[in-house]
Formats: sequence, C-alpha cells, structure tokens
Amino acid sequence: MNARRDYRNNRSALFDGIEEGGIRASSSYSSHEIDEHDNERAIDGLQDRVILLKRLSGDINEEVDSHNRMLDRMGNDMDSSRGVLSGTMDRFKMVFETKSSRRMLTLVASFVVVFLVIYYLTR
Repeated sequence: MNARRDYRNNRSALFDGIEEGGIRASSSYSSHEIDEHDNERAIDGLQDRVILLKRLSGDINEEVDSHNRMLDRMGNDMDSSRGVLSGTMDRFKMVFETKSSRRMLTLVASFVVVFLVIYYLTR
C-alpha cells in the first residue's frame, strides 16, 4: 500500500502544475504577462522532472534486466531437471519392459523396504 502511495506522490510531484496546454499561469498574471523569472522557474521545474524520469527509467531498466537474467537461469534449471527426469523415466521403462522376475522382485522389495523405513521414521 505504501508503494502505491509513493507512486501517487511521485506522480503528483512530477505533474504538479502542468496541464494539457502547458504550464498553468498563476491567477495574478494573464498568459501574456508571464515574465522571464517565471519562465526560468518553470524550466528548472521541468529539468528536475526530466532528471527524475530519467532516473526512474534507469531503475526500471535495471530491474527488467535482473528479472530477465533470473528467468534465463530458471529456464536453464528447468531444462536440466527435465533431462534428469527423462533419464529416470527411461530407466523405469527399461525395468518394467524386461520380463525378468528377479528384477521385478528386487524393485518391489525395494519399495516395500522404503515404505517401512518411512513408516517407522514418521511413527
């Protein structure tokens, strides 16, 4: 919630005093009577806003780059785990495709032993 409030405050500070037609003239001046001092002050305000926008866009760029690097690492990790899982599945297929009763007995006995060990550890 604070981030949203900070965003609104930054946005209002950034666009405060700017309307669609340009900079608002104060009520004591008409649009023809704005003097050079007011123009300089408006230019300084715009420069500050441009610097703020430049800094924000740089921060956004850094954040996007770091997220892209993280997503690339995650994709590589998923590819490697997919390779490991496919190798394991190939081994299971090989065990179940062979008609050797000795291998099947060893596999079933292994599952029973693992189940019993887990049962006694959780009890």
